[in-house]
Amino acid sequence: MRVLVTGGAGFIGSAFVRAALAQGAHVCTLDKLTYAGRLSNLEEVSDHPRRQFVRGDINDAHLVADVLRSFAPDSIVNFAAETHVDRSITDAAAFVHTNVQGVHTLLDAALRYWERLPETAARARFRFLQISTDEVFGALGPIGAFTEATPYAPRSPYAASKAAGDHLVRAWRHTYNLPAMIAISSNNYGPRQFPEKFIPMAIINAIEEEPIGLYGDGAQIRDWIHVDDHVTALLEILQRGELGQSYLVGARNERKNIDVAAAICDIVDELCPRSGQGARRRLIALVPDRPGHDRRYAVDCAKLERTLGWRAAVGFEQGLRQTVAWYLAHRDWWAPVKGVASKRLGMRAVAE
Repeated sequence: MRVLVTGGAGFIGSAFVRAALAQGAHVCTLDKLTYAGRLSNLEEVSDHPRRQFVRGDINDAHLVADVLRSFAPDSIVNFAAETHVDRSITDAAAFVHTNVQGVHTLLDAALRYWERLPETAARARFRFLQISTDEVFGALGPIGAFTEATPYAPRSPYAASKAAGDHLVRAWRHTYNLPAMIAISSNNYGPRQFPEKFIPMAIINAIEEEPIGLYGDGAQIRDWIHVDDHVTALLEILQRGELGQSYLVGARNERKNIDVAAAICDIVDELCPRSGQGARRRLIALVPDRPGHDRRYAVDCAKLERTLGWRAAVGFEQGLRQTVAWYLAHRDWWAPVKGVASKRLGMRAVAE
């Protein structure tokens, strides 16, 4: 494979880059390097002979066209996105710019590139994979799970912008026959996740013995998947998925936010004990809820399991322990950006 990975210096994108290289792919990463996209996420493959990096914005049509011409990929995987719900509430324009206008720019360039491929075989090999989120479906009640047939009903500016991008991908598939697919995942966690998100911020606050603020009663339920499981699923979808289809990617790990925070505190207590300080669960504090906070998400990944034979391999307790251990061992990675995350959030709580 020759894969153009947009947003490949971010948390999930960089994990995909590493996994694709391990499978023998040639990878070009295009990333704007905003606050959450960091070259350090790609440090272990920085000298890889099958990897190259281009700094740039997916909204830069000329740059995208130049990269497509020079690298000549047979697939594009779009991770480039603004992703944090809290920030979308205070700065929705940035989310529309990247998640809607950026997807349009990328699709337009991909279509022109695909139509000009010289061989029928090259056109048949080409794939465009859009990376989406279960938040496009809105909120669930106490039972049931999202499926590929669930209607879109986004309830935050972030979710609405991702839904709009997905609709554009489907329109380009239907109208222009662009060979596109969509992967819709549940909440990701794992090493190198920027500490504006729930799990890394809770880990870091537990390490630093700072308050872990949870919105409302802390009983919001999220369905968690380890990032390594997610990217193995994406590689399967990219190589064997059916054109025009959407695939839900999840690991059936529903947990209440307050239970996840408590588990993190217990693991940090075990791995980093401090005598006389008391259990870190004391750091958990409930604060007023944010506007429009969805109560529960859960995804049914049966289609992916049935059609492509994929299964999640990392259990939540195992993955959470490994993730906590990684943050404990890599203070040099998160310490420089912890203050940046807190300043950008301007919030009293950590949220998924």
